[in-house]
Amino acid sequence: MWSLLCDWLLCVFELTEIQRVTELLLMIKMKVWVLLLVLSSVLCVSADALHGDNWISGCSDTDGEAVLILDDEAVWYADFNKQEGIYPLPPFVDPITFPGQYEQAVADQQVCRANLKVTRQAMKDVPKELDPPSSLIIYTVLNVELGVPNILICHVTGFYPAPVNVTWTKNEQVTEGTSTSVPFPNKDGSFKQTSRLNFIPKQGDVYSCTVEHVALTQPMTKFYAVENSDLILGPAMFCGVGLTVGVLGVAAGIFLLIRATK
Repeated sequence: MWSLLCDWLLCVFELTEIQRVTELLLMIKMKVWVLLLVLSSVLCVSADALHGDNWISGCSDTDGEAVLILDDEAVWYADFNKQEGIYPLPPFVDPITFPGQYEQAVADQQVCRANLKVTRQAMKDVPKELDPPSSLIIYTVLNVELGVPNILICHVTGFYPAPVNVTWTKNEQVTEGTSTSVPFPNKDGSFKQTSRLNFIPKQGDVYSCTVEHVALTQPMTKFYAVENSDLILGPAMFCGVGLTVGVLGVAAGIFLLIRATK
């Protein structure tokens, strides 16, 4: 009898301890979930403040544009000639896929052309706004080294409407190996566009970037001449300066010596 009573008391004690442990685990679990929810909210708020995306869709009678921009970088655009979506980022970037995005872009083009027709009818007597490019610059991505592959950048901005037509030449001959970005909007409503040319610098070569736009009466052109003056003219220039200083020093010494003798 005593043995049965002890066994019963021991069972009650064990059940009580198990319940307490269970309640404690439940409380810990609830606190962890609350902490995770708080952290998730903080992360979501931070992410919203750090990144921004923009979807641009446009059309004309013969062409169309659909591009997704993340932090001023085009991560996807529709190529209506190839009938597919293009991911222009380099291969080492983690890929971001957009299932059904191209089909949505095609549907948006139909809506865009319908809206374009209505807008033209409503604004047929309003003069068109034409703004020529306000700036055209040409520069290299890397420091110039003769014989080392490099990239020339032609950046044009401040024009409306889009796009511009960009042509590259090498020694007055139209050259290949170029790529031109889609137009990007500026904050003032104008556009900017960038064209790239892969090239290998060779002393004496002259490149040009020519931009054509409906608001220009004649094309804009910027030239880039390959000159490695730091390597070619630098030592000669320093030698000349050193020789001149040396001659002047000798002359001054002779003059002082003659004057002291007198």
